[in-house]
Amino acid sequence: MKKSNQTTFQSHPWHGISPGPESPEVVNAYIEIVPTDAVKYELDKESGILKVDRPQRFSSQCPTLYGFIPQTYCGDQVAKRCAERTGYKDIHGDGDPIDICVLTEKVVSNGNLLVHAVPIGGFRMVDGNEADDKIIAVLESDLVYGELQYIAQLPRPLLDRLKHYFLTYKQIPGEGKRSVEIAEVYDRSEALEVIRRSMRDYDKLFTEPVVEKPSRRAAPAASSRRKAPAGKVSSGKAPAGKVLSGKAPSGKGLAVKGAGRGAGKGSK
Repeated sequence: MKKSNQTTFQSHPWHGISPGPESPEVVNAYIEIVPTDAVKYELDKESGILKVDRPQRFSSQCPTLYGFIPQTYCGDQVAKRCAERTGYKDIHGDGDPIDICVLTEKVVSNGNLLVHAVPIGGFRMVDGNEADDKIIAVLESDLVYGELQYIAQLPRPLLDRLKHYFLTYKQIPGEGKRSVEIAEVYDRSEALEVIRRSMRDYDKLFTEPVVEKPSRRAAPAASSRRKAPAGKVSSGKAPAGKVLSGKAPSGKGLAVKGAGRGAGKGSK
């Protein structure tokens, strides 16, 4: 059998996988952490490989599957929504993909996998002056949680456990208290709006085409070369205002505009 010369590469979990054909109602979620993890894992944004962020030094383990929605970004649109809903000033996005917690009755042994999740609500978390929303979702077709549609349907103790985790997991005994709060618990419709905004933030930063600006240099002196017909382009250069580069195909090993921004921000 003849060998194929084509080389394939694993898609980058953030940039190479779509949010899903039914997003934001049903989304792909890349899972970094599971409830049994004694180590805080996080995606290395440059390489797309799951890395050890830090060992869990204290009794703080995430109650759910935890990760992010691919091709989303917590930027200006998400921050603007946070400011509108809370009245806070000078709010910025945290520069990471939008976080998601996925509820399931099944035991998942490790992260670094994709699941289909149905958003039912979320936490409008504010860390300092940064918007850091947490989408709450259920695993699609889960036997226990799969039929839930609204965050109000969750048992109160489970919701309180999630709140406690996010308000305390960054607190280090003996150090000053971090300015972290959950300013709002919102329902499904607002969760979908936050996801839409995060998708627009991603498109603006990473996939909008680059447009060549008109040159300010003086026109070259006339030459004996034959001029290109009107509307035609000579020497293979794109005319001013035309797209030079468009969207990178999903899953390809292409450089992405702005990739790596936020990579050194540390843990979410």
